[in-house]
Amino acid sequence: MSANHLRNISLKDYQEYLNHIGCKCIRTKGGHYQYARADLLRPLTLQSHIDPVPEFIIKNHLRILGITRKDFLDTFYLM
Repeated sequence: MSANHLRNISLKDYQEYLNHIGCKCIRTKGGHYQYARADLLRPLTLQSHIDPVPEFIIKNHLRILGITRKDFLDTFYLM
């Protein structure tokens, strides 16, 4: 995977990243995982049956989290 792309990130790896940055899985219902953190205004929702995670989902989560693409990639590859 190229270092500049957000595609082909496995569901398991992305869930580990969310846990790493302090998000907790608050609910699993109907094929979806919902993650939350105290400073977020809305939960982050992931579909449990789609692997790898679509790029638009990751972009939307980064916007909600207030994290830049560069910061995400730097942190993700250092885990």
